[in-house]
Amino acid sequence: MRLAWIARHSIAIALTIMFLAPVVYLVLLSLMTSNQALTSDYWPNTWHPENYLRVFQVTELPRYLLNTVIYAVAATVFMLISSVPAAYALAKLKFRGRNALFLTIICVMMLPPQVVTVPLYLMWARYGLTGSIWPLIVPMLFGDAFSIFLLRQFLLTIPVEYLDAARVDGCGEWRVLLRVVLPMARPGIAAAGLFQFFFAWNDYYGPLLYTSENENAWTLSLGLASFHSVHHVDWNLVTAATVLTMAPIIIVFFFAQRAFVQGVTLTGVKG
Repeated sequence: MRLAWIARHSIAIALTIMFLAPVVYLVLLSLMTSNQALTSDYWPNTWHPENYLRVFQVTELPRYLLNTVIYAVAATVFMLISSVPAAYALAKLKFRGRNALFLTIICVMMLPPQVVTVPLYLMWARYGLTGSIWPLIVPMLFGDAFSIFLLRQFLLTIPVEYLDAARVDGCGEWRVLLRVVLPMARPGIAAAGLFQFFFAWNDYYGPLLYTSENENAWTLSLGLASFHSVHHVDWNLVTAATVLTMAPIIIVFFFAQRAFVQGVTLTGVKG
């Protein structure tokens, strides 16, 4: 019976091993001595969990973590506040130029961020916000093209009859959005929020561009890169810092994976 179960799930088991093997090796490497980490050993001769404490002693990891949490949470909240109404308008409201506006959003998705780097940096420098994470957070108040696209595709799956019934009962468009659409769109909103949260947590280009001159505003990705360049021979400490950086995002995904998978699965059922 057990062999039959393994045979039926062999592909899934193989993919799981392929995914977990590098993570497990990363954890084992973080528990080795500095000398053993430079060898080809796969198992620690002696266990050194104090490597994780040394990371906090030789780097400003708590401050990087706080900056990253502020960036990821604020950017996600601002994105949802701005993108959900925009997606609702594109999905459920009929107005002239709706298709042209949606096409413009798709074109913005295809635009490389490097194209607008110089004018945006000059604008934020004029306002005196360079050297902080605010140039990465404030733009989310004006929506995110990918999030609007994702949410619109999900909102198209909500039957319009529910919205018409609410309008007949006297609800305006804002009440329809808040009372009817939002409760039904929780999986799609969760998926869009998690995409934005993961992007902000792992973002390196943005913090490098705007906060590189101010170490107090560094995020985990930028701090980890700097830590790697300084301690490139201490692979046990580098991998320990990497594990600490990865752990929060893995925990978040573990608890939110059902809503995330459901939102991604249902998105795009209608074109």
